[in-house]
Amino acid sequence: MLEDKKQESTSLEKLGEFGLIDHLTNSFTIDQKSTIKGIGDDAAVLSFDNKKTVVTTDLLIEGVHFDLSYMPLKHLGYKAVMVNLSDVYAMNAKATQITVSIAVSNRFPLEAIEELYAGIALATEKYKVDLVGGDTTSSTKGLLISITAIGEVDESSITYRKGAKVNDLLVVSGDLGGAYMGLQVLEREKEVFKVNPNSQPDLEPYSYIVERQLKPEARKDIAALLQVLGVSPTSMIDISDGLSSEILHLCKQSEVGCNLFEDKIPLDPTVISACEEFKIDSTMVALNGGEDYELLFTVDQKDFEKIKGNPNLSIIGHMTDVLEGAHLITRENTKIELTAQGWNSFTS
Repeated sequence: MLEDKKQESTSLEKLGEFGLIDHLTNSFTIDQKSTIKGIGDDAAVLSFDNKKTVVTTDLLIEGVHFDLSYMPLKHLGYKAVMVNLSDVYAMNAKATQITVSIAVSNRFPLEAIEELYAGIALATEKYKVDLVGGDTTSSTKGLLISITAIGEVDESSITYRKGAKVNDLLVVSGDLGGAYMGLQVLEREKEVFKVNPNSQPDLEPYSYIVERQLKPEARKDIAALLQVLGVSPTSMIDISDGLSSEILHLCKQSEVGCNLFEDKIPLDPTVISACEEFKIDSTMVALNGGEDYELLFTVDQKDFEKIKGNPNLSIIGHMTDVLEGAHLITRENTKIELTAQGWNSFTS
């Protein structure tokens, strides 16, 4: 009989808090010139010269925002960074630093946390952001991750949710609904696994939408693309809670209405086929699914020729007078009022 050489797990208790932080962060390097002092002192020191600084924070909680039965820890670390970088890019800013804090229960050995940080490291390397601080503590409820992202931007380039004007074009990057349909596939396979733990799901036909859920990419490229095209967005937001919710945020902050055209909403063929399989309306998925982390923004009508036909961008509507309200114009040319039915973390 061969001996079972199963690797032993390392208890976090052996390392202690500061030993754990040192162990997890000693391989991270500094890439940004704005990082004067990173990890290793009481606080990080950053210098942005004449730029404005943007700061955003998100908290992810096991059982609320992620399910470790199908979310690999490495993917979770990567996605947790993307969630925050997306908010920086939605300000038309450049992401430069992050801090990472985790609360972890004793069911997680060191090797599991190393996997989480491997995903965080991959994200920092790919998006050229520095890890400059954070905290670790114990949890009685599983895993919690809080990431703060910091960025820099010229004052003249900052793009808020407020700023859209009547007749501005409504534009979105990429395609929508993939993350939500990927989640439906994963949830279905989880239920199958509960019944038959020996079943091996074939996720190949769903690879695009599953990746959109487990390993989304923040749209760092859009700000650079718009600059090359000579386009200045008038308002911007990232799509984390669903297209309809984000449109209503822009409308409220900018004090305008909106006409969104159903036939202009960009959908990947795999999203359409998955919606047919699950008997879900693809437009509703795009409107309310969320977690796409695409950018939604408005531009002046005079920029139509500059963005028309660009494969990264879709013009999906235009802004109207505030008194007209926000509506979906269906393929049958009927008007339906947009409502915020996207993600709400306080919904039971």
